[in-house]
Amino acid sequence: MTMPLNYSQLLETNNLIQQNVDESYWLCVTRTVQESKLFPVPSYMMLSYLMAFYRYPSLLRKIETRMSAEELGDRSREMAMKHRAPGVSWGLPNFYLLGREWLINMGVIKPTDAIEDVMYVMDFWKRFQLALYRNDGHISRVQYGHRAQILSERQTQVFHSDLYTCENGDELHEAAHQFMASASQYGFLISCESRISLHNHGPYKLNENSEMIVRDFMDLAESDFPWLDGVAEGVEFNNITVTMAAKDCHFYLVDDWGSFEAEPEFSADKLIGVGLYTSDNLSEGYVPLGMDSREDLIAMFKKLDAQVKEAMNNLWKRIAGYSRDQMMDAGAITYFAIIKDLAHIAGVYDVDDWMKVDERAERFRPLLNDEYGRDVLGELVGLLSNPSQKLSEYQMMMHSNAPTKMYTPIPYSVLSGETYTPTAGPLYPGITNLPEKKDVYTTTRGKMNFAEYNKASQEFCPAALVPENRFLCETWVKYNAGSEKADALYEVSQQASRKLAGKGSSLSRDEVEGLRD
Repeated sequence: MTMPLNYSQLLETNNLIQQNVDESYWLCVTRTVQESKLFPVPSYMMLSYLMAFYRYPSLLRKIETRMSAEELGDRSREMAMKHRAPGVSWGLPNFYLLGREWLINMGVIKPTDAIEDVMYVMDFWKRFQLALYRNDGHISRVQYGHRAQILSERQTQVFHSDLYTCENGDELHEAAHQFMASASQYGFLISCESRISLHNHGPYKLNENSEMIVRDFMDLAESDFPWLDGVAEGVEFNNITVTMAAKDCHFYLVDDWGSFEAEPEFSADKLIGVGLYTSDNLSEGYVPLGMDSREDLIAMFKKLDAQVKEAMNNLWKRIAGYSRDQMMDAGAITYFAIIKDLAHIAGVYDVDDWMKVDERAERFRPLLNDEYGRDVLGELVGLLSNPSQKLSEYQMMMHSNAPTKMYTPIPYSVLSGETYTPTAGPLYPGITNLPEKKDVYTTTRGKMNFAEYNKASQEFCPAALVPENRFLCETWVKYNAGSEKADALYEVSQQASRKLAGKGSSLSRDEVEGLRD
């Protein structure tokens, strides 16, 4: 896909780059340092950024041969998979731009290199984000004051109505808390001691003194990652969503990394309701798990807790035998492949595209010992001390007032004849120090090989997004609630609800609250 090289397009591209500069700097300096005593985290992060720079443009173009960024964004509202956030929402533009910035600083490329790639990646991100957040009209969470209300009203109503009440110390509260603690630890290990297998969005206001946060655990079972083959064979669901109602606190921040903060602090005693679901690109929205009764839900939380604990023990044993290069590969792949689910949705997934280290990025591995990896990452995302990140001494960066900028914009001189290169080139081969991936993928339709998974993905469209429903937005619903067409749309999400099945599109929030147990 060729991008027009004109002034307005370059202005927009540089504006999108700058939006990511401002938010990424804030995220990096207000969060904890990413280090580990087991995995070489900073080093593998740097390797992943190079992989993103060299591979994302070609892989995104491949994805768009089957499905546009806008349709991918629309579909993403109907399920919880890793690409949604922090994948595309933050990882896509920033992993790519961090790889570009490091290469510019080292003198490997110039700001005038791969210009069409840069424009295309930023344009894809913009189109995906606007479709994903079309209900509130923002392009990112920071534009919404660090709020992430992804769900439609029809889905939010189902989550609201079907919550089971709990309180600190009762059996459901304890079972839910134990599962979330185990799944968080397991997800941390799956993602090589990083935080990208866990995500939160919301808040959604349930009544005057309670709000709902939705937590997604992703990539838990045998699916994309080779290090889970056999290890996670007993994990039944690849993606698990927990809905959480909280009383007497307000979630004032839910950022692009999926972190949240509340005032007063969200503590265990404030959790007053839970629900449990799974979903993916082959499901009709969110599929309830153990939601037929309170007893069933308690049993399901306990069952899933046992499954992830067993898998976590197995994974510790496997990783204990990994070499440093294998840990580097696993970590770099985890970060780079944060957007891999886009390929699953489009039905064009290829394991060699996503589970191997690009040979161009591989050239830099000898640099990435623990000390250099730590220091170069700190300079790139925190100190902003690289020559390529320096600005005129008169300028003041947002959040720091320093004359620095995390990412280099495209120079406009290319419009008046300065030589530039359009792209970093096509896909190159990849290497891996890990065992070859077993051809098995856990989906909501059971386990499949990747050819079956691609075929199923290409043939499936959720009922809420078939052509006659896709553009029935929240504004349309407001003026058509109660109509036959609106009721049919709402009943797509309500069909598995124990409280709202067949209720249609005319319920208010208070009426939904009144239907709860």
